[in-house]
Amino acid sequence: MAAIPKTPRTAKVTAPRLAPVRLEDLRDDPSPDFRRGERYDGVRYSRADADGLELSGTDFAECEFDGVSFNETQLRGATFRDCILSELYAPVFTAARSSLRDVEIRNPRWGSAELYESGWQSVRIDGGKLDYLNLRGSRLADVRISDCIINELDLGSATATRVALKNCTIGTLDVTGARLKDFDLRGTDFRAISGLGSLAGLVIDEYQLGLLAPLLAGHLGVVVA
Repeated sequence: MAAIPKTPRTAKVTAPRLAPVRLEDLRDDPSPDFRRGERYDGVRYSRADADGLELSGTDFAECEFDGVSFNETQLRGATFRDCILSELYAPVFTAARSSLRDVEIRNPRWGSAELYESGWQSVRIDGGKLDYLNLRGSRLADVRISDCIINELDLGSATATRVALKNCTIGTLDVTGARLKDFDLRGTDFRAISGLGSLAGLVIDEYQLGLLAPLLAGHLGVVVA
């Protein structure tokens, strides 16, 4: 009696748990006077210029940023909670060790974005172009990045749980030493991946597996003849 072929098991992938950010009764501040370490609550900023300011440790809660420029602004250790950031412009974006919780980032234009050792919880990025996104050593949970062009995404030594990149284009993805769980890369194009020994927890499709095959063979010392 012929053996009955087994039905392929479909991997169960837990998607990011996200809820839309809803902001109501915001007050407009056309000429903000941002200060380091201050707390800003329930404010809408449109086309404001914060270039070069020292804003380390500043706390933004339930704020909306529309077309704000943060070029070379020091946001080290800053906190964004329940915020919407639209059309954010920064050739140099410096926010190491910052905290983003329940944040929507829409169509950002960042050059070098230094966000290493930061914490992201329930963060969504829609659209935009990022030359270099440095998230080394960061902790990411429930993050979705869609329709975004990222030349280099550095997740070295990061912890990433329930992260999805959808319809993105990535030049180089570095996951060296990262700990991944439910990291969904399906539907995203990439040219190169570094850290092939840290791919456990990555979810890819069959086409992407074909792209990875020669890299994995080289990593494992397998000769394909």
